Amino acid sequence: MADNKKKRGGADRGLIALSEPYEVAYWSKKFKITPAKLKTAVKKAGRSAKNVEAYIKLQKHKASDRARIAVSQPYEVSYWSKKFKVTPARLKAAVAAVGHSSKAVGAYLTGSKKSAKKTPKNASKKTVKKRAKKKAA
Repeated sequence: MADNKKKRGGADRGLIALSEPYEVAYWSKKFKITPAKLKTAVKKAGRSAKNVEAYIKLQKHKASDRARIAVSQPYEVSYWSKKFKVTPARLKAAVAAVGHSSKAVGAYLTGSKKSAKKTPKNASKKTVKKRAKKKAA
């Protein structure tokens, strides 16, 4: 949508102008949100329609069911990768290994980090077995 009605080029169509009531109405309807939420999203994400759309999807995700991870949705992969502090590829591998439950994936990711820290790189197999026996006794 154009700020200057004489300029109707493609570069200006991707921007949201909050000063124009018809643009606020158009983008609110397009994103299916209230004008107040649109204004907040523009302040947080900038004037780019793509950035605002991504921000709105992320906000909707936070309010939706958090028990499952849908790796088919890019915004979900981004959200859960940031939440678990892992790469998207590692997150997808964890989901493939244990399923879509966020609790199971979280336990899998934290469990694999802890087991990697417990065994030193230069420890032999016998040393690890001795330590395990001492802890069990």
